[in-house]
Amino acid sequence: MRSRRAATLLLVSLALGGCATGDFAVRTLPPETPAADVTAALQAQQQREAASPIVPAAGSGLGPPLTDADVPSMRTYDPWERMNRSIYRFNARFDEAIFLPVADQYRRLPQPVRSGVHNFFSNLSEVVSFINYTAQLRLAPGVRSLGRFIINSTLGLGGLFDVATSMHIPGVRTGLGQTLARWGVHPGPYFVMPFLGPSTLRDSFGFVADYGTNYTINLGGLYQGTVGWVLTPLNVVDLRANTSFRYYSTGSPFEYDTVRFLYVRRTLIEDEALRWWHRAGKPAPEAPAGQ
Repeated sequence: MRSRRAATLLLVSLALGGCATGDFAVRTLPPETPAADVTAALQAQQQREAASPIVPAAGSGLGPPLTDADVPSMRTYDPWERMNRSIYRFNARFDEAIFLPVADQYRRLPQPVRSGVHNFFSNLSEVVSFINYTAQLRLAPGVRSLGRFIINSTLGLGGLFDVATSMHIPGVRTGLGQTLARWGVHPGPYFVMPFLGPSTLRDSFGFVADYGTNYTINLGGLYQGTVGWVLTPLNVVDLRANTSFRYYSTGSPFEYDTVRFLYVRRTLIEDEALRWWHRAGKPAPEAPAGQ
């Protein structure tokens, strides 16, 4: 015990002696200013870029450096953002509590049954596609949609079998939203549809109008009465079961902003492509059915 105390006293003496022989000062840390630090770092980076601009090497295949005007803005016209965020959260909760469990049970049905249901509703959508292709003055795809409807409604036993696709007549859907885009109508503000998800004011109006068209035509009495109350939810469940999107699957706190940007940017690109092909006098590019 005494030896331990002696060793401890020796160490303390040496430490104090070392401190006494040097200068003693209290070190103070600089204040934390993250905002100012970031601003200073950006200014320094800009000064370095201005002093030595990056010039692509000859024959490298690279064009001139991108400028701010070349990069698409992340800003999206969303005047109803507070309401849209509330609807987005509601859709996520509804999807998790009701929609996905029902869709998962639907996926347990045999594959031929699910394919028949999906083909049946896809065949009904050909009527709306034919009307909108005609309104877009795109007669060739309009005739194709009408032909698909006739073939699948007869040889396909009311649309349960997609015979037209096996005959190399692919289906490509269109609707009033694309018709309005064809005639120069802007998508308008971003809008999250209850239960259905991201959209724009124009496309939301087009969706409701397309459903109203089916309801008005009412082929075989499928959209009214007891049959309509059964088929409409079944159509929605089939659509959800064939959609891979999952709310908050990325874990990012900025999912709403990302989904909004991607949806609106894709819509603007598709609109511009549709108008460009029309001005060029060529058939517009088409996506496979269901996309």
